[in-house]
Amino acid sequence: MQEIRSTCRATADERGVVELVLDRPDKHNALSAGMVRELDELLRWGAAVPGLRALVVRATGKVFSAGADLADMQLMAGAERQENLDDAVRLAKLLRRLDTFPRPVLAVVQGSAFGGAVGLCCCCDTAIAAPQARFCLSEARLGLAAAVISPYVVRALGPRLARHCALTAEMVDAAAALRYGLVHEVVDDVDAGVRRWLAAVLQGAPGAQAAVKDLVQRVHGHPVNDSLIRETALVIADLRARPEGREGLEAFLAKRPPAWAPRKE
Repeated sequence: MQEIRSTCRATADERGVVELVLDRPDKHNALSAGMVRELDELLRWGAAVPGLRALVVRATGKVFSAGADLADMQLMAGAERQENLDDAVRLAKLLRRLDTFPRPVLAVVQGSAFGGAVGLCCCCDTAIAAPQARFCLSEARLGLAAAVISPYVVRALGPRLARHCALTAEMVDAAAALRYGLVHEVVDDVDAGVRRWLAAVLQGAPGAQAAVKDLVQRVHGHPVNDSLIRETALVIADLRARPEGREGLEAFLAKRPPAWAPRKE
């Protein structure tokens, strides 16, 4: 299956792996208003793929994404306030859709990622980068702030490091991005990195992985009180009683692969 838009495209393979590609290399994959709308459409399409297992987000060309399209930003600066606000909300909703995508998500950063593109990376469950990748929260140098992406950037970096990166707009190389927690691995061969990640992710149960993503969202920053204890206990009790949970436990005890694991050729 394949879906194509003017600025991006998506495909789904027989394993249920969706690949979402930023495909505007002549504009350094800048996040224009049109691209934001199209990415949102493709994420909705991907979430509905039958047998969905994972999402891989990557880009064509030498640059992952230059962040917001500056021509669009300039237009919005002169627009009516409501139109300006609506434009920002569309990006915020795209980021939330990516952050809450129902299956594991991998960002593959083959080149530079600026501004909003850093936010895209921070919304993904895992991010890998090529050695030449660079990251920059560049908004302050343009008289702006990393506002809409801030919930995800602050969550990934922590508040103090997020302030440092946003205030200095420093160019962060791949090694520093790994230390900062922006990416999880720096790999010479990003395609091999994708294959390793998929090999690991596809061993997990899809329903359990969806529950993990939802659980992390719910418990992060929440005090461990009676309410949270009951809520988390309900999650594991429900999962154990579901067909997927029973299959996983039976497969483990029988020393056989569970039904969802890819078959070895």
